[in-house]
Amino acid sequence: MLRSMNELKGYVLEAIDGEIGRCKDFLFEDETWAVRHMVANTGNWLPGRNVLISPDWVNFVDWPQKAVGVDMTRDAVKNSPEYDPTAPVNRAYEVRLYDFYGRSYYW
Repeated sequence: MLRSMNELKGYVLEAIDGEIGRCKDFLFEDETWAVRHMVANTGNWLPGRNVLISPDWVNFVDWPQKAVGVDMTRDAVKNSPEYDPTAPVNRAYEVRLYDFYGRSYYW
């Protein structure tokens, strides 16, 4: 079954230990059109904070409950590098992000 990425916008984002915010947007690689990051807004939990999460770190999408589960803790998201939508997402930022989460690079 195919679904639009737009449908996920606004879905609750669930860490392994509770809600961490909402799915706000997605970032695509301009050469391959691969979805590289989901922009998560931490909303009421950490107001005004946006972080990036790789689609590879998503455990599940619960379409009826409108929720996306990620393989990380709330504390990890709280302390992760903040995403600034006015700055480019370059390799240096991605290295810092992936190293922070202790994840293997996709490149």
